[in-house]
Amino acid sequence: MIPARLHGDCKGLVLLGVFLGTLWETGCTQIRYSVPEELEKGSRVGDISRDLGLEPQQLAERGVRIVPRGRTQLFALNPRSGSLVTAGRIDREELCMGAVKCQLNLDILMEDKVKIYGVEIEVRDINDNAPYFRESELEIKMSENAATGMLFPLPHAWDPDIGKNSLQSYELSPNTHFSLVVQNGADGNKYPELVLERALDREEKAAHHLVLTASDGGDPVRTGTARIRVMVMDVNDNAPAFAQSEYRASVPENVALGTQLLVVNATDPDEGVNGEVRYSFRYVDDKAAQVFKLDYNLGIISTIAELDHEESGFYQMEVQAMDNAGYSARAKVLITVLDVNDNAPEVVLTSLTSSVPENSPRGTLIALLNVNDQDSEENGQVICFIHGNLPFKLEKSYGNYYSLVTDIVLDREQVPSYNITVTATDRGTPPLSTETHISLNVADTNDNPPVFPQASYSAYIPENNPRGASLLCMTAHDPDCAENAQITYSLAEDTIQGAPLSSYVSINSDTGVLYALHSFDYEQFRDLQVKVMARDNGDPPLSSNVSLSLFVLDQNDNAPEILYPA
Repeated sequence: MIPARLHGDCKGLVLLGVFLGTLWETGCTQIRYSVPEELEKGSRVGDISRDLGLEPQQLAERGVRIVPRGRTQLFALNPRSGSLVTAGRIDREELCMGAVKCQLNLDILMEDKVKIYGVEIEVRDINDNAPYFRESELEIKMSENAATGMLFPLPHAWDPDIGKNSLQSYELSPNTHFSLVVQNGADGNKYPELVLERALDREEKAAHHLVLTASDGGDPVRTGTARIRVMVMDVNDNAPAFAQSEYRASVPENVALGTQLLVVNATDPDEGVNGEVRYSFRYVDDKAAQVFKLDYNLGIISTIAELDHEESGFYQMEVQAMDNAGYSARAKVLITVLDVNDNAPEVVLTSLTSSVPENSPRGTLIALLNVNDQDSEENGQVICFIHGNLPFKLEKSYGNYYSLVTDIVLDREQVPSYNITVTATDRGTPPLSTETHISLNVADTNDNPPVFPQASYSAYIPENNPRGASLLCMTAHDPDCAENAQITYSLAEDTIQGAPLSSYVSINSDTGVLYALHSFDYEQFRDLQVKVMARDNGDPPLSSNVSLSLFVLDQNDNAPEILYPA
């Protein structure tokens, strides 16, 4: 297999033939694959691990995953092979009906680098649909004095495939009165029409039975048929005519059911029953047939289902007016569905950090948000902002992604946690908005040394004190938390009259209480200087010192002595 990864310098384009399709990649974060439709679940689409520059086992280690987009996922990652595979059956006609090119998009997130890769997958058409007629049987009424060469519209066949797999030709069963002509419409469709080649005689034959066959260009060729019954009628020499060849209407998507959109009108100069006109859809796709209704007698087109601009913003139909003799006229109907602001923005947290160290630099990533609004134009334009005066900001990232980052260096001792509200508001009238709440804890770092409340301490000890007597409690405060705030007390090493300081006094390492280990004698020495150190358990530890002066108080423990006379 040929490698298919575009290197980081983005200087070239590599074409890869893979088992199920073809991959192209341009730029540094855009990957393209091509696969045929109707693949089985689990079919390989492409080697995504290699195209990301990873080994298969690194997909899980580096948190590579597909970012969901709110609908059924069509693809999945195989962590063992490192491949992108199908998650279910892929039907091109279901996904991209009528589109020349069917392209699916998904986003792949690499968690450890918080990097998004866009993947485009082209679904290629196969000949899995045969042409078919909406009406398998059709009755055409013709006047017995119809002129030879007259054209009569036949049903239009449908084939949801594209290219050569779509509808290519029509064929009429052999007969003595009719031939077939196929017109190429401006919309690219082929419209079959019946040509009267020989004059009709109702008394000779009142009905003609024909078979119309539609064929595609696939291999093998697929076909569909419709049975046509031509009824020969008595003379009616005028066909209906529409007042205009094209009817247009624009309607907001939130109109009520049963709303009248427009009226098509055709007239027939004949008198009596020969002048009566009936309306019907000659060409209408499946979606439009489920949304609109045409009144058979009045030509009123109204809604029978809710409109949704996001599902379809434009409908094209063809209506037919026919009199009792089978003469007909046709006109186009174009309906534009106008967007209203009926969808609030959607915010998806694709990556979130619940805790951040207080000494993190400005611009540290807190969360990655994907913002989307299904509406169009201004109704779909979204603005994101943060509520309140908080030390964070939003930065536009790839596509519709926003990065929530710190705007200053945080200090846990000032604010230990934040509740962040991100609001996404569209530009519609009235605007719709969505709030996303994020809780963030500021993790402590050992950035504060222990602090004594006094710059120095003094204590007084009566001489002849008992050993082990408590002299003084010295307590320091550390604003950090947990281990960073756990304080250990100790005495600086020193000597007094040749003896170590630790033989005279000691300090409780946990409480900071100073004890006398020696019974002091005022007549030997009257004060001693001690340096106390408070040290926390952080990494690295921080400490501070304070000076302590101990004064020995005299007691009346000596009787007077007579020095002279001896």
